[in-house]
Amino acid sequence: MSSLRTSRTRLVAAAATAVLATLSLSACNNGTGTQDEGSGSSTSPLSAAPSPTTASNSPAPSGSLGSSSGKAPSAATGSSGAGSAGGAATTAARTPAPKAPASSGKPVTCEGSTTKTVAAPLTRPVNHMLLTVTNTGSKSCYLYGYPAVRFGEAQAVPPVIEDSQPQAVVTLGPGESGYASVNLSATDGSGANGYTAKSLTVYFQGRSGNESVGTGAHPSMPAKGVYVDDSLKVTYWQQSMDDAVSW
Repeated sequence: MSSLRTSRTRLVAAAATAVLATLSLSACNNGTGTQDEGSGSSTSPLSAAPSPTTASNSPAPSGSLGSSSGKAPSAATGSSGAGSAGGAATTAARTPAPKAPASSGKPVTCEGSTTKTVAAPLTRPVNHMLLTVTNTGSKSCYLYGYPAVRFGEAQAVPPVIEDSQPQAVVTLGPGESGYASVNLSATDGSGANGYTAKSLTVYFQGRSGNESVGTGAHPSMPAKGVYVDDSLKVTYWQQSMDDAVSW
């Protein structure tokens, strides 16, 4: 009897095991359980990312650093900026110093309204004065002949030193200067009719040399004036200061 019960118990256990196995197999085949969990893992972000081969063959978005040109905009801009700065520095280094403005038009005759005249007494040579005329106009001008000077109320124009005549007419571009010297009085005291003059007018000659043109200049004089006598004479206009004071 005991053996029969034992056999029945084993049969029941075996039947129960068979039923459990059948239920487990059915669960696997109907899309639930562990099979469903596996399907869910196939849609994770890592599995959705493209493979390296796919990524390298895909065109980059417009405007990105990895553009189809293969150049990074930031690097290209930096290179261009450095080149421009270098070019600007070279240009600045080679730029010449400012010069007087170029003449615009046909040269005219120098006269008071388009020039500035300065009168400066000299210590060497003694008893001399230097006249400097600077072209303040926009056109070149010709300094014809010699300055016709008038000290104070004098009526006569002093003579010119003939040997001082230059080989060519003095031409002044805009901003340039011409020169003449005035021998005020005899150095040995032999001059007569001396007086102290406190004003000066300088007139400019025309091409013919027989008359003055334009307006005269009125350069400033020393407060104490300058002493002149009847040995007063002037040089022709000169292109350089050295030539003017050599007489």
